[in-house]
Amino acid sequence: MSASSAPQPVKLSLPLVYQQKLFEELRKEDELVILARGLGLMRLITNLLHSYDAAGNNLIVLVNAEDRENAWIGEALAEHAAISMSPKARGLTVVNTDFTSVGTREKMYAQGGIFSITSRILVVDLLTNLLNPETITGMLVLHADRIVATSLEAFILRIYRQKNKVGFLKAFSDNPDPFTVGFSPLATMMRNLFLRKASLWPRFHVQVAQSLEGRKKAEVIELEVPMTDSMREIQTAIMECVEISIHELKKENTGLEMEDWNLDSALTRNFDRMVRRQLEPNWHRVSWKTKQIAGDLTVLRGMLQSILALDAVSFLQQLDTIHAAHKPAPGTTRQTESPWLFSDAAQTIFETARQRVYSSKQKAGPNSTIESLKPVLEEQPKWAVLADVLEEIDRDLYFEPAVRDDSNGTILIMCADTDTCRQLRDYLQTMHIRPRTAKKVEEVYDPEEDKPSGAFLMRRKLRNYLNWKREFAQVNATLFSENQKALSGAVDPRLPQARGRGGAPANKRRRVRGGGGGVGSNASRHENGSIVQHFEKPNEVADLMSEIQITEDDAGGQAAEEIITFATADPLEDMDDYYQLYDMQDLVVIHAYEGDQDEHVLEEVKPKYIIMYEPDASFIRRVEVYRSSHNDRNVRVYFLYYGGSVEEQRYLSSVRREKDAFTKLIRERASMSIVMTTDSHGVEDPESAFLRTINTRIAGGGKLAKATAQPPRVVVDVREFRSSLPSLLHGRSMVIVPCMLTVGDYILSPNICVERKSVSDLISSFKDGRLYAQCETMFQHYRNPMLLIEFDQNKSFTLEPFADLSGSLRSVNPENAGANDLQSKIVLLTLAFPKLRIIWSSSPYETAEIFERLKALEEEPDPVAAVRAGLGEGESPEDGVNEGKGAVNGGSTFNMEAQEMLGKVPGVTPKNIRNITAEAENVREVANMEVEELGRLVGREAAGKIVEFFKKDVLEDYSG
Repeated sequence: MSASSAPQPVKLSLPLVYQQKLFEELRKEDELVILARGLGLMRLITNLLHSYDAAGNNLIVLVNAEDRENAWIGEALAEHAAISMSPKARGLTVVNTDFTSVGTREKMYAQGGIFSITSRILVVDLLTNLLNPETITGMLVLHADRIVATSLEAFILRIYRQKNKVGFLKAFSDNPDPFTVGFSPLATMMRNLFLRKASLWPRFHVQVAQSLEGRKKAEVIELEVPMTDSMREIQTAIMECVEISIHELKKENTGLEMEDWNLDSALTRNFDRMVRRQLEPNWHRVSWKTKQIAGDLTVLRGMLQSILALDAVSFLQQLDTIHAAHKPAPGTTRQTESPWLFSDAAQTIFETARQRVYSSKQKAGPNSTIESLKPVLEEQPKWAVLADVLEEIDRDLYFEPAVRDDSNGTILIMCADTDTCRQLRDYLQTMHIRPRTAKKVEEVYDPEEDKPSGAFLMRRKLRNYLNWKREFAQVNATLFSENQKALSGAVDPRLPQARGRGGAPANKRRRVRGGGGGVGSNASRHENGSIVQHFEKPNEVADLMSEIQITEDDAGGQAAEEIITFATADPLEDMDDYYQLYDMQDLVVIHAYEGDQDEHVLEEVKPKYIIMYEPDASFIRRVEVYRSSHNDRNVRVYFLYYGGSVEEQRYLSSVRREKDAFTKLIRERASMSIVMTTDSHGVEDPESAFLRTINTRIAGGGKLAKATAQPPRVVVDVREFRSSLPSLLHGRSMVIVPCMLTVGDYILSPNICVERKSVSDLISSFKDGRLYAQCETMFQHYRNPMLLIEFDQNKSFTLEPFADLSGSLRSVNPENAGANDLQSKIVLLTLAFPKLRIIWSSSPYETAEIFERLKALEEEPDPVAAVRAGLGEGESPEDGVNEGKGAVNGGSTFNMEAQEMLGKVPGVTPKNIRNITAEAENVREVANMEVEELGRLVGREAAGKIVEFFKKDVLEDYSG
């Protein structure tokens, strides 16, 4: 189909100049658009789609869209069609379920329209010609920054461009960072996208700045909130622990690139992933301590965020959980803990966090030494500032009536996540409720009593925390006793020095770094120097509970503020008698940042006052776009942030990092040569196509391969399209035939069948016995079955990282040595199947080259015969051919994810799973079946394994 040449009478919602200029560019030519986050990318995409949808004779495919983006685009297209009164507009059709059958998809594609299709379905439909690439008017690719050479989306674009030279192709991204990593990253990315032009639109673009910095600017009030002394002390201590961890990493790994391993980089969002990425190629060689520190960095960086976001009680509860999680697991012989737990800074963190919640006080009496606990309950500083801002807004609304405009007068509070939303909702509902003390009513009125306070909320949180801590202490004591019991009889054969571990002679003393008795004499530390888990004594808890017991006012208090959030409708019939609609001016809406969805929130709520409880650079731009797009809507923004905090540094670094990324892109685009896409507008030379099929390595006495103009063909199981191997095979000029295979994953010839396993899949296949059943079926139908063990190209090419080096008692027991070892299981597999060929591949690239060599002197496979292999009587091979995600048996549709999950269960094989899925409606029904019911479907022995698996008690199995 081709786009209509005549301009369509459509109405667009692009009020700003830079949006209109960008829309005109996109209508004229194909390009990659990189737009700064928050400048309205989704609005631009929906208007562009509507301009094609209104014509009514186009077939547009939307690639790489998320579920929430599909919902928004579908709603926006429906609104545009209603406003433009376009009779030919059909809206968005989402193809993303396992229940859309092949026939239904074929009819939908024939009718045309705009389709958002998941990549796994789309690549199969294009390869099987269910969706003819030549009929596609154009493709729009979202999240272009995620597309790499081996991704499914790059595979889709290659198929599209090979068969369709005239259709348009446009890609979009609002994340410039991935385009600046590596050598010539922009040119490489454009080559993957088959595009030649890049359009960059940062915030400092001239047209963007003119559009957003005109007369219609939003009123922004910055409020720097000082942290409390204890919060600042904890933050400094956590930063010191991060610095200690980075120093230990550098000391343990001297051969790595460590220029960016510093405290400033540790504040970035993906620092721990960057460190892990550098360590992964040598992951099997790094020490256990390094692996532990790499995990500790994630925990410590999460604590930096938690000290600012969580209240004092919730933060202390999180610290207790972290401390317990860093203890050695029950039954392990390894007793070393994280290095940061040995530092003085760690002790500062735990002690200061407790002092924010309660303090110890000596009881009255001349000889009394018993201490009692008194609640402190330090409140978050932002709470009081938020209450002052709301009070200021109320005063403005009362004394200075607002000029009539299109705003609703709603107060919108934006937070980082839903947990913070819940926290603020609870605070605003209870900030005017005061727990009564023994004070008389006749006493002098104190104006301080009427100030908002979080005392009621904090007392309730402390009561819940103490109840949780009591149960937590019991669980901790049980695990500790099990640990000691297991360690008492543990002998590690790998460690000869562990023989005399039971106790040291009296004249020997443990050496402690920093002095002989400094750490040992401290009651808050173990003998090895790590911090002891703190548990309150029962009498201390009783005193503390008496201080915060529930009073009559606490039990009967009602919230003074009404917080209305988006909720589902109440099913009561007499709702009018109990409920009423509030005016928008009376509402306080608390919402979490959700990326592009925030634009939708602003348009729906139309707030007059916006309180940014936590800073977010992209949301500030969305407010700028919102205010500049509406002349009749006044907006005042309150911008709250903790001064001198990690929160402020992260915000400033994110803005600086985005600016630097766009600067690099502008420089690369200026010096970049023309990107040559892979023959996007040409036709392959016939002579080259002929010579490509001739094996030039044939010697004089070798067998002459049949030279034809037909490229080599590989039959691939449709479930294999999750990996990058089909894309790489297609890049080597092989024809990919997707089928629903019962035996094998790749059929290279009538004799060669390959079962592909990643290392993680290989381990799980050994555990449930699935691999033995797969090898048996391959030997039944093929002469040369092969097992391909494929490693990740970014990780080490060795099985050592997957060996059982956990230090558990099972791994060090000589009787079980080798039972859980992967190499031993592979040896047993080769003994069971001596003729099985095992292929070791370091990466998918290597696998593609191996497949090409294996096919050199072989006949081409027959897809129908490959599908028929393993099928029972009465099952038609056509049921499996050309089935992208749907029918497997007799045209019926099954959920493939549920089938694959069921296939992992011991006793379930590729043969008997068909009987189970035909009888049971879902996995729950299978789990509730008895042995007799399953015996009729899969046999007595297999039924026993299935029932045993579902009846197994996970907790008992773990403790045993």
